Amino acid sequence: MAKYRHIVFDVDGTLIDTRDCILYSLQEMLMTVKGERYEIEDLKFVLANTSVKNMHLLGVEEEKIPGAVEMWVANEEKNIDMIRIFDGIEELLEKLEKKGSTLGVVTSRTREELELVLDQLPIRKYFSICICADDTKEHKPSAQPLLKYMELSGARKEETVYIGDSASDMACALNAGVDCVHAVWGEPETEADATYRAGKPEQLEEIFYKNCLTEPAF
Repeated sequence: MAKYRHIVFDVDGTLIDTRDCILYSLQEMLMTVKGERYEIEDLKFVLANTSVKNMHLLGVEEEKIPGAVEMWVANEEKNIDMIRIFDGIEELLEKLEKKGSTLGVVTSRTREELELVLDQLPIRKYFSICICADDTKEHKPSAQPLLKYMELSGARKEETVYIGDSASDMACALNAGVDCVHAVWGEPETEADATYRAGKPEQLEEIFYKNCLTEPAF
């Protein structure tokens, strides 16, 4: 019997590789809004935050933030061909669904931003509940997004697991009292407290259904 009935995923860096799309789209927007050219490596910190928080961190003037975010999203739409599903994810989701798991999403994207990318991909059909930045006052690493998922789905903490690539993902899960898997198949932060660690999507099935971890969490 599966230990986890509810399997919840982060999106960027976990289900799909959006790094180049996000960062190049942001770089282009900042050139327009601020007249400054940022190096891509200097923008990587934005990957774990909401878009509005990133605007504050990047020093975008308050009155310009709505327009800046809108331009960033428009640039992502223009660069949508840069996005790809990580190898093994589609096959994993199909197997999990067939075994009766309920699959969900908790992301720092707004619903508009999520729909921009996820609704264009064949994996969208697997997720019954998607919690976005619009749905909670607090965001990862706060527990609120996962608690909101559990409220809407009726999931219990002990039957829920969250998979993400960043330290804020893992902190969100641990703050919510939920087991978590640090996904290190993309370009993850090197260290994060987690229940499990997985180097490729195929390892998740082993973790979920055999309760056997091939690589210890660090």
